[in-house]
Amino acid sequence: MPDKKFIENLSGTGKAIGVLTSGGDAQGMNAAVRAVVRMGIYVEAKVYFIYEGYQGMVDGGDNIAEVSWESVSSILQVGGTVIGSARCKAFRTREGRLKAACNLVKRGITNLCVIGGDGSLTGANLFREEWSGLLDELARKGEIDDEAVKKYSYLNIVGMVGSIDNDFCGTDMTIGTDSALHRIIEVVDAIMTTAQSHQRTFVLEVMGRHCGYLALVSALACGADWVFIPEYPPEQGWEDQMCMRLSENRARKKRLNIIIVAEGAIDCHNKAITSEQIKDLVVQRLGYDTRVTILGHVQRGGTPSAFDRILASRMGVEAVLALLEATPKTPACVVSLSGNQAVRLPLMECVQMTQEVQKAMDGRKFLEAVQLRGKSFENNLKTYKLLSTKKSAEELPKSNFNVAVLNVGAPAAGMNAAVRAAVRIGITEGHTMFAVTDGFEGFSKGKIKEITWGDVGGWTGQGGSILGTKRTLPGKYLKDIAEQMNFNNINALLIVGGFEAYLGLLELSAARETYEEFCIPMVMVPATVSNNIPGSDLSIGADTALNTITDTCDRIKLSASGTKRRVFIIETMGGYCGYLANMGGLAAGADAAYVFEEKFDIRELQANVEHLTEKMKTSIQRGLVLRNENCSVNYTTDFIYQLYSEEGQGVFDCRKNVLGHMQQGGAPSPFDRNFGTKIAAKAVLWISKKLKESQQKGKIYNNNEDTVCLLGMRRRNLIFQPVGQLRDETDFEHRIPKEQWWLKLRPLMKILAKYKTSYDVSDSGQLEHVRRPKPAEA
Repeated sequence: MPDKKFIENLSGTGKAIGVLTSGGDAQGMNAAVRAVVRMGIYVEAKVYFIYEGYQGMVDGGDNIAEVSWESVSSILQVGGTVIGSARCKAFRTREGRLKAACNLVKRGITNLCVIGGDGSLTGANLFREEWSGLLDELARKGEIDDEAVKKYSYLNIVGMVGSIDNDFCGTDMTIGTDSALHRIIEVVDAIMTTAQSHQRTFVLEVMGRHCGYLALVSALACGADWVFIPEYPPEQGWEDQMCMRLSENRARKKRLNIIIVAEGAIDCHNKAITSEQIKDLVVQRLGYDTRVTILGHVQRGGTPSAFDRILASRMGVEAVLALLEATPKTPACVVSLSGNQAVRLPLMECVQMTQEVQKAMDGRKFLEAVQLRGKSFENNLKTYKLLSTKKSAEELPKSNFNVAVLNVGAPAAGMNAAVRAAVRIGITEGHTMFAVTDGFEGFSKGKIKEITWGDVGGWTGQGGSILGTKRTLPGKYLKDIAEQMNFNNINALLIVGGFEAYLGLLELSAARETYEEFCIPMVMVPATVSNNIPGSDLSIGADTALNTITDTCDRIKLSASGTKRRVFIIETMGGYCGYLANMGGLAAGADAAYVFEEKFDIRELQANVEHLTEKMKTSIQRGLVLRNENCSVNYTTDFIYQLYSEEGQGVFDCRKNVLGHMQQGGAPSPFDRNFGTKIAAKAVLWISKKLKESQQKGKIYNNNEDTVCLLGMRRRNLIFQPVGQLRDETDFEHRIPKEQWWLKLRPLMKILAKYKTSYDVSDSGQLEHVRRPKPAEA
């Protein structure tokens, strides 16, 4: 096992870091800038803003300014980039780069953190390669001395990709993509209500000149009738197919149609397909009342989502670590996200692969283009195709299997998207799908009926649980549930739910010896705002709850800064699991977050009060403290509020806020819709596979432990794990996993709030290579 590596052993003394944003802006860039500045200052490096991107670097002067801790206060929730971004022609010339090098050397800056797209990062890499030559030329011209040439002999570059298009290969998500999806889905949800009223067809044009990610994921998240993306042009004769699908959907009593078009959409001959062209086609062929909405720069604007803030903060910290560890031989790298792991990748490998996508599209090798975009893009496309096209009865395979779907536990936003995906994939696989109302209790009472393709139309954007859900466990109803399964001939079970669903699955598994009805494939998909399910790093619903917390904290911070010298204590949900409090604290820029998993005492509370007292002496006169509802029996929200009020007398006053059930409600976020859709689709495909394996003499019987599974996200992959094997990983008393991945991010929140702490960075520092897909089959 490699030696442990801690942040306190890394020093930035004597180093100067320049941070710039370049190219198109994206929400979350400010969170990245804030993290770079604060982490840089934390390790005692000097940090400089380079205003207006490369233009500021070339112009020098006041465009390059040293910054302090407070310089980045209150920018976390601001969209765009506070340090400006500009396209710069001068930097494309050697003359321009010579000026830029001179301006950097004069300030001793040899570490650059560039936040931008592939063009900005390619420019940075060229600058790095030319660096020593530029310094020699400056010395010859007498603009710098030989001492400076020696002292600043090499330049380190670390990139972070800020782009709403998610068009950079090697990273699952770029900074700004999730926020852009939020803007699109807000508009789609609003448009759907008016379209429904007038029975209209809406053609929505979203950004993505060379990449269809935004169009594809928003189509998946709202259940659009048709989507046009540059990587996967429609086949010859698409006009007839599209009109046929629209009229079929209307015939199924659907009162509206939504068509989503990426601005760079093309046909299979590389000719542009425009939103106006599609509108005219629908009007001429079908006579439907059709409107076009072009979203434009709305998608770039607004406040960043919780996901983008956390992503950008993690990337910013990782970028500083990469710069501290860089040597003259280290290639320029990009810090990126794979699953929920932060990784470093060689910059030029990513750029090369990104450029290959465009070459593949230009050469009409569209299958290759989709594969080069990466596994996540490929899966999104595959899932969308399965969910959007209803096959005719003759085309469907006949499996003769009955599959039941139920929700168990508390409601979570995204549950309905998961049920919709499960039902439609099940039907496509040839199964008869059954929906159970009100969880295990409803099952025992026979509240079960067949559910069809059309029944789940429009479910993706609905919050709560349309099927109805209860926390009741199956234990006392086993006989009744077995009878219902026998009566309805249920051959497989899909449970979408939280900790009760997990416990219920363990009970059904244990009852297999008594009731052979339970000797069938059973799988659980985690859905709970608490994100406390063993075997999965993420659950459906947690992202929506996190955004609710973050939005509320933003408003509260504004109130606090208006009144000055005010500290807010906010209580979040989560049972004993501190995920929401911890990640909400990171996304909202909290001063402290109290969680059950990390014990705290009166001394820590006292230290936090003292920390806030010191903070009030600066220009940032407000405080935000999050507390998980069950983090301590005695240190309740009231106790902490009273302690802070008493100790802060004369320095600050206090307010408290219990967020409560608003965290469970509301429309699901794009992430939860997409995650719920993909994970449920994968679960049903697993059921199909297990059903084929378990068939004996026309009957389903399989009591192997690998037929009772939980499908969870582990680090970088979605994996099926037998629930029996997860017992040892579970703290049943407190209903949480024994080990939680997000605890590693706790020090990150403390560092960004100016606490000295220990931070294990052993996972960082491995430069990986970009995984290239296998060549596309023709």
